[in-house]
Amino acid sequence: MESNSTPTSVYETDGEILLVTAQFNDAERIAQYFKENREHLKPWDPAREEAFFTTEGWQQRLLKLTEVHKLSLGYYLLIIDAKTDKMLGTISFSNLNRFPIYTCNVGYSLACDAQGKGTMTRALQMACNYMFSVQNMHRIMAAYIPRNKRSESVLERVGFSHEGHAKDYILINGKWEDHNLMSLINAHWKEE
Repeated sequence: MESNSTPTSVYETDGEILLVTAQFNDAERIAQYFKENREHLKPWDPAREEAFFTTEGWQQRLLKLTEVHKLSLGYYLLIIDAKTDKMLGTISFSNLNRFPIYTCNVGYSLACDAQGKGTMTRALQMACNYMFSVQNMHRIMAAYIPRNKRSESVLERVGFSHEGHAKDYILINGKWEDHNLMSLINAHWKEE
């Protein structure tokens, strides 16, 4: 796997997929991705305002995300097919905390037509490796709706461990949903 990263941008590839930090000029492709996958992602996502599905809405969102990236407070990554340049999904790291806990949360989405090919497993593995080796995180936390067996399988394949269950944890599609909690620990963490 190649890696070429600075603290404010991510570029990882396994030859088949690219994992890149979202940039301002990605607004149209991101809006298109969410429009095409609106119904597919609806059961797993918070309710979205209409601006979430527009280029202009994503331009505004990306202005804020660029600042978050620069401050190393979070990362919004795009999963891109290396051969076709098609956007396949997203991975986001939020709530980055450094000393003394070195932890963050991860969330992700994958296009309907990219399901079942191992894409998210590979992308999430690359993304977590980046957060451990470059951002020096010790713990990455994830939560999934218990009926989302695909998400559970991805997390397990990447090495996440089950930690618990949270009642009425996240407001998803207008309804409070229980979530199972998992984490991945950096076994090679070293104090900088």
